Amino acid sequence: MKIFIISVAVILILFFILQIYISVSTAKSETQDYKVFRVEKEFEIRYYPVVMMAKIFSKSKSYGDLGSSGFRNLAKYIFGGNRDKMQIPMTSPVHMEIGDSLSSMAFVMPSKFNMDDLPQPNNTEVVLQAAAPEYVAVLGFGGFASAANIEKNKALLEKYLKEKGIKYHGNFRFLGYNPPYQLFGRRNEVIVAISDMDLE
Repeated sequence: MKIFIISVAVILILFFILQIYISVSTAKSETQDYKVFRVEKEFEIRYYPVVMMAKIFSKSKSYGDLGSSGFRNLAKYIFGGNRDKMQIPMTSPVHMEIGDSLSSMAFVMPSKFNMDDLPQPNNTEVVLQAAAPEYVAVLGFGGFASAANIEKNKALLEKYLKEKGIKYHGNFRFLGYNPPYQLFGRRNEVIVAISDMDLE
């Protein structure tokens, strides 16, 4: 019994050390640049400048389906599945968007890259594009981002925007900042584009 208790204690200690390492590693990775334009009680408004993205498009209608196929293809690209066999550092967040006819998932490319610097993907389903600058409304939440949690927070953000009289356009998007094996300190966000005309 004593050996069992010691073994369990060692496993738990190693588990927590691993989680701390994952959290520190995630915190050190580059995060997409933005400026906070306004902070409201329930949400904030940000300005995102131009950024390079690697993106895949899909007919998936659920975040689960989109995430499993999209992540695999995008990960292959940054881990050397490109014409230069270049290793591209992972950044955050991962962008996911469920549309009426077409959905998408995108990895943000490190800020040092522009279109000319990025190697062409081996997989033709991976598209390199510059995301246009935009103002967005952002609502953050913790824990694991199930489809139900995403939809719940999407509805909350929509409600807050209507209460403030802020018009939005396009699909709501989900931003995920953590690897699936990180259990603590998780960061998730739902965002939607808004017109800068409403911010004056």
